[in-house]
Formats: sequence, C-alpha cells, structure tokens
Amino acid sequence: MMRTAAAIVSAAALATGAFGYHAVRDGIPERAGHFRVAGPDLHHRFPADDFANGFGCAGSNAQPRLTWAGAPAGAASFAVTMFDPDAPTGSGFWHWLEWDVPAGSRGLDTAVPAGAVSGTNDAGFAGYLGPCPPAGDVAHHYQITVYALDVPTLNLPATTPPAVTMFTMSGHILATGRITVTAKR
Repeated sequence: MMRTAAAIVSAAALATGAFGYHAVRDGIPERAGHFRVAGPDLHHRFPADDFANGFGCAGSNAQPRLTWAGAPAGAASFAVTMFDPDAPTGSGFWHWLEWDVPAGSRGLDTAVPAGAVSGTNDAGFAGYLGPCPPAGDVAHHYQITVYALDVPTLNLPATTPPAVTMFTMSGHILATGRITVTAKR
C-alpha cells in the first residue's frame, strides 16, 4: 500500500485535536509487501491477562499468541514488535521487540522460538511488556507488526535500543503484517 503525501497530511490532520500528538515515521519502505497477521486471543482489545504486571496494572503480562500467513518466500527471518503511538511520551512506547525469529515460523506461541532474540523494550526489560495505559487516558492503539526480513539475523544484542533496532531492520524489510489492538483503563 503506497502512501501519498496527501494521505499522510490527511492522517495527521485527523489527529491534530489530540493533546501532544505528532506523527512519527514507521520505517517501513514503500516497496514492502503485505501479509496477514492474526492474534487468536485478541479480539480488537487486550484480555486482562495480557496487561502488564506493573506501572499501575495487575495483569499477568501474558504474551499474546500470533499467527501469520502469506509472507514472501524469500523471507530469511521474522521480527515482531508492539508499539503504542498513543503513549504520552512524545515518541510513543515500544512494548515488545523480537527478532531473528526463524524463517519457517508461522506464528509465535506464548514463548519465543529457539534462536530468536528478545529485545529490550522502552521500560528497559527484555521481552513482552503488556499494555498499561494511564488510568482515564484515551484508548491506546497498540500496533503489533510482524516483519519478513531478507537476512537470517540482524546481528544485534538484546540490549540494543528499540530505535536502533528499528533503524537496522528498516533496510531489510520485505513485507509486513499488522494488527492494531486497543486497551483502556
């Protein structure tokens, strides 16, 4: 799906009424293809178990199951991220980064496959950190994205900051699939 300047301006105009909102580039090349991603337990919003167990939330921090289909045959690995663009930080919030997921994978269960790297999220922890939007805030829209990459490994340590991980990955994206799941307290 190619983005035009008019579409970007239109999307930004819709959000101008939101306090402190500004658009951030997603780092996905325009040439990237698309494939299907699903969260079998996610029905447009997070179940209570998937919420964080911290930051004022008392969930189980259960990593959601994901499935995907239709990724390009040339995918040498996959990466998975969860990003909250609605976080009141000025730059969003990275909740989950996994990369070097083996090419034969067609989903993630409640655990990460052998060989995959659980990256450090914006809270400073490795692996999944469930949603926990501020109480009374607007509904947050968590973008869970699966990336088909043209390399088997990003050669990054788990401690790599999310912005550097995404920058490194941006040059290797063949295709993506995304679901958006909401959470509100």
